[in-house]
Amino acid sequence: MSGITNDWLPALQDEFKKPYYAELYKKVQEEYKETQIFPPADDIFNAFHFTPLSEVKVVIIGQDPYHNVGQAHGLCFSVKPEVDIPPSLVNIYKELKDDLGCYIPDNGYLEKWAKQGVLMLNSVLTVRAHQANSHQGLGWEKFTDAVIRAVNEQDRPIVYMLWGRPAQNKAKSVNNPKHLLLKAPHPSPLSAHRGFFGCKHFSQANEYLKKNGLEPIDWQIENRKQ
Repeated sequence: MSGITNDWLPALQDEFKKPYYAELYKKVQEEYKETQIFPPADDIFNAFHFTPLSEVKVVIIGQDPYHNVGQAHGLCFSVKPEVDIPPSLVNIYKELKDDLGCYIPDNGYLEKWAKQGVLMLNSVLTVRAHQANSHQGLGWEKFTDAVIRAVNEQDRPIVYMLWGRPAQNKAKSVNNPKHLLLKAPHPSPLSAHRGFFGCKHFSQANEYLKKNGLEPIDWQIENRKQ
């Protein structure tokens, strides 16, 4: 597991010293030795590497990493460029098209969002191959709760896109009056038609950022194949 070295470190260093984190670290290391775990160990903290705390403008909260080979790389909802676009991300792209007129790209690689200040955070940061939610309860939830608290303490406008009940529960500690919470059902095929489609979170987020003097997010993911 590659460590966090940027400005997230001072905000989270107390967590790394807690007994639960020592136990979590040990369990996750054992899992990587004994079975196939996603994402690759060096990618676990990519959400933090790509989006420093001081640059966070938007927070998107997923559940746990994709659990099929080659998909997960440390950003929620994102897959590596050569991987088929998963169903939930297909629906995110549909909403983006309806909301902002973005064309639907040929890949699901969302690094561009992360580099602009979109924290792409899963609640649980690792998973066993082909076993969804298999690392729930190991301790990641406590760690990512601390991440949300650190974001809540930032004294500037930040937008949270909370899709589905788990994400909404995750942000219950967000009480900063400068922050905007947007809530909708999860974009999965099971629930997207219950209100994710038409939620217009992307335009709402950009309007909020612009209203507060911040650069909006360019949500268009470009095609990679010519």
